[in-house]
Amino acid sequence: MKCLLTLLFFVGSLTVFAQNTIDGNWKGTRETPNGTFEVNYTFKVEGNVLTGTWKTQFGETKLENGKIDGKKFSYSISFNDMKIDYTGEVVGDNELSIKSERGEMKLNRVKP
Repeated sequence: MKCLLTLLFFVGSLTVFAQNTIDGNWKGTRETPNGTFEVNYTFKVEGNVLTGTWKTQFGETKLENGKIDGKKFSYSISFNDMKIDYTGEVVGDNELSIKSERGEMKLNRVKP
Protein backbone atom coordinates (compact mmCIF):
# COMPACT_ATOMS: atom_id res chain seq x y z
CA MET A 1 0.00 0.00 0.00
CA LYS A 2 2.82 2.37 0.87
CA CYS A 3 4.46 1.72 -2.53
CA LEU A 4 1.16 2.40 -4.33
CA LEU A 5 0.75 5.76 -2.57
CA THR A 6 4.34 6.70 -3.36
CA LEU A 7 3.78 5.82 -7.03
CA LEU A 8 0.57 7.89 -7.20
CA PHE A 9 2.32 10.87 -5.60
CA PHE A 10 5.17 10.60 -8.10
CA VAL A 11 2.81 10.45 -11.12
CA GLY A 12 0.81 13.41 -9.76
CA SER A 13 4.00 15.43 -9.37
CA LEU A 14 4.92 14.81 -13.01
CA THR A 15 1.62 16.33 -14.10
CA VAL A 16 2.48 19.59 -12.34
CA PHE A 17 5.89 19.75 -14.06
CA ALA A 18 4.37 18.91 -17.48
CA GLN A 19 2.37 22.14 -17.69
CA ASN A 20 3.16 24.09 -20.82
CA THR A 21 5.62 26.91 -20.29
CA ILE A 22 4.21 29.07 -23.11
CA ASP A 23 0.79 29.67 -21.49
CA GLY A 24 0.40 33.23 -20.25
CA ASN A 25 1.21 36.83 -21.11
CA TRP A 26 4.35 37.90 -22.98
CA LYS A 27 5.84 41.24 -24.02
CA GLY A 28 8.44 42.34 -26.54
CA THR A 29 9.43 45.36 -28.61
CA ARG A 30 9.75 45.75 -32.34
CA GLU A 31 12.00 48.18 -34.20
CA THR A 32 10.43 49.74 -37.30
CA PRO A 33 11.28 52.65 -39.61
CA ASN A 34 8.67 54.60 -37.61
CA GLY A 35 10.29 53.83 -34.25
CA THR A 36 9.97 51.21 -31.53
CA PHE A 37 6.61 49.81 -30.50
CA GLU A 38 5.50 47.34 -27.86
CA VAL A 39 3.97 43.96 -28.72
CA ASN A 40 1.88 41.98 -26.21
CA TYR A 41 0.85 38.36 -26.59
CA THR A 42 -1.43 36.08 -24.64
CA PHE A 43 -0.81 32.40 -25.41
CA LYS A 44 -2.93 29.38 -24.47
CA VAL A 45 -2.03 25.78 -25.33
CA GLU A 46 -4.52 22.92 -25.47
CA GLY A 47 -2.89 19.71 -26.65
CA ASN A 48 -0.90 20.72 -29.73
CA VAL A 49 -3.14 23.73 -30.55
CA LEU A 50 -1.91 27.26 -29.81
CA THR A 51 -4.46 30.05 -29.44
CA GLY A 52 -4.26 33.58 -28.12
CA THR A 53 -4.10 37.24 -29.03
CA TRP A 54 -1.59 39.73 -30.40
CA LYS A 55 -1.91 43.33 -29.30
CA THR A 56 -0.01 46.49 -30.27
CA GLN A 57 -0.72 50.22 -30.34
CA PHE A 58 -2.31 49.54 -33.75
CA GLY A 59 -4.93 47.09 -32.46
CA GLU A 60 -5.58 43.55 -31.32
CA THR A 61 -6.22 40.34 -33.24
CA LYS A 62 -6.51 36.61 -32.58
CA LEU A 63 -3.79 34.15 -33.51
CA GLU A 64 -4.69 31.84 -36.39
CA ASN A 65 -3.54 28.31 -37.29
CA GLY A 66 -1.55 28.00 -34.07
CA LYS A 67 0.38 24.78 -33.49
CA ILE A 68 2.91 23.66 -30.91
CA ASP A 69 5.36 20.78 -31.06
CA GLY A 70 7.59 20.49 -28.02
CA LYS A 71 9.55 23.74 -27.72
CA LYS A 72 8.66 24.92 -31.24
CA PHE A 73 5.44 26.68 -32.24
CA SER A 74 3.87 28.52 -35.16
CA TYR A 75 0.89 30.78 -35.86
CA SER A 76 -0.38 33.46 -38.24
CA ILE A 77 -1.68 36.98 -37.69
CA SER A 78 -4.02 38.71 -40.13
CA PHE A 79 -4.59 42.47 -40.09
CA ASN A 80 -5.04 45.25 -42.66
CA ASP A 81 -5.55 42.67 -45.45
CA MET A 82 -2.13 41.14 -44.65
CA LYS A 83 -1.24 37.74 -43.24
CA ILE A 84 2.08 37.21 -41.48
CA ASP A 85 3.33 33.73 -40.56
CA TYR A 86 5.43 33.32 -37.42
CA THR A 87 7.57 30.52 -36.03
CA GLY A 88 8.87 30.45 -32.50
CA GLU A 89 10.81 28.54 -29.93
CA VAL A 90 10.82 28.39 -26.15
CA VAL A 91 14.23 29.67 -25.03
CA GLY A 92 13.53 29.38 -21.30
CA ASP A 93 10.71 29.59 -18.76
CA ASN A 94 10.61 33.37 -19.19
CA GLU A 95 11.83 33.89 -22.77
CA LEU A 96 10.52 33.08 -26.25
CA SER A 97 12.06 33.78 -29.63
CA ILE A 98 9.74 34.43 -32.61
CA LYS A 99 10.56 34.97 -36.29
CA SER A 100 8.69 36.20 -39.32
CA GLU A 101 9.53 37.69 -42.70
CA ARG A 102 9.91 40.99 -40.82
CA GLY A 103 12.66 39.75 -38.53
CA GLU A 104 13.20 38.21 -35.12
CA MET A 105 11.93 39.31 -31.73
CA LYS A 106 12.46 38.14 -28.15
CA LEU A 107 9.45 37.98 -25.82
CA ASN A 108 9.64 38.01 -22.03
CA ARG A 109 7.01 36.62 -19.70
CA VAL A 110 4.88 39.25 -17.98
CA LYS A 111 4.87 38.45 -14.27
CA PRO A 112 1.42 38.66 -12.61
